Amino acid sequence: MKTISTLSTDDLEEVYKIELLCHAIPWSKKTLASNQGEHYLNLKIEINHQIVGFCICQNVADEANLFNIAIHPQFRGQGLAKDLLNNLIERLLQITSPHVIKTLWLEVRESNYPAIELYNSVGFNEITVRKNYYPTVSGEQEDAIIMAYTLAL
Repeated sequence: MKTISTLSTDDLEEVYKIELLCHAIPWSKKTLASNQGEHYLNLKIEINHQIVGFCICQNVADEANLFNIAIHPQFRGQGLAKDLLNNLIERLLQITSPHVIKTLWLEVRESNYPAIELYNSVGFNEITVRKNYYPTVSGEQEDAIIMAYTLAL
């Protein structure tokens, strides 16, 4: 059974394990912990009560920023990231106080073709490129594609 619900601080240990599996340069436990609280809409997706993915989204004024989304490698290819992203968008559309969220922003590595394909399939648009934004394992830098999803005009 698949469920999507709010991520709690009690989930951070499991989320950190997924983070380590999914990213060549993962967030630290401290960074995960600091991206919680009142201005965040963080979700988890579970299969049979096991966390298999998460997203970290910050809301500021009339914008939201998707900082992180990850699905455990053993559960990829099942549409779970799309389910999680669509659920996030639905929840953002329901926020009316203190501001209606008008735009969901994200940055993605230019080499992350599966993620770019996912974002395009949901309706994100490429806005610009941020040169040399992401560090790489080799010590070089990789460009970030800035994308946006319009929630309200």
